[in-house]
Amino acid sequence: MRKKILVTMMLSVVFSLFSLSIVPKTSYACSCAQPPSVEDELERSQAVFSGKVLEVKEQKNFKGYVKKRVLIEVSETWKGVSESQVIITTGSGGGDCGYEFQVGQEYLVYVTESTMYGNKAELVTVICDRTTGLSAAQEDLTVLGEGKEPTEQVDLVAEQAGIDVAESNAMIAVIIAVGIVLLSCIVWKRFKKR
Repeated sequence: MRKKILVTMMLSVVFSLFSLSIVPKTSYACSCAQPPSVEDELERSQAVFSGKVLEVKEQKNFKGYVKKRVLIEVSETWKGVSESQVIITTGSGGGDCGYEFQVGQEYLVYVTESTMYGNKAELVTVICDRTTGLSAAQEDLTVLGEGKEPTEQVDLVAEQAGIDVAESNAMIAVIIAVGIVLLSCIVWKRFKKR
């Protein structure tokens, strides 16, 4: 009887310690302070431009985080962009500060170079920036003045589409490698039995 009680107590302690170790991670919603002035945002940003969204593509990394890559046809530029198209990154929304872009809509975009949504630096915009629909950007446009047309014509449609190809190739390589390892193990076990 004492053994049963002792075993039950030990299992209870182990279970309690295990339960404490799997406390869910705390998550925070995105919150922004007062938006910076147009002048401050222009100074802080690596690039400021307006343009029409051609495509929004979700991309999931190996950790399961989702980001959006946004292909924009640039119509005017004030800083940092001379190309006719640019790909920027934002979050998927839902607390990760991602900005919700709509295909076919025009925006005034402020971007900074950041690793916020991945391991390599990308041009990123979030809801805390002054990025907004072009029709709601009159204050910004008044302060920014007249922009310039892009000077370098580029076509980034293939690069935007290539995201899926690169990810697919990486996954195929991993699957092939796992298959080779499993096949090697099976062959080794059969060879050992002989």
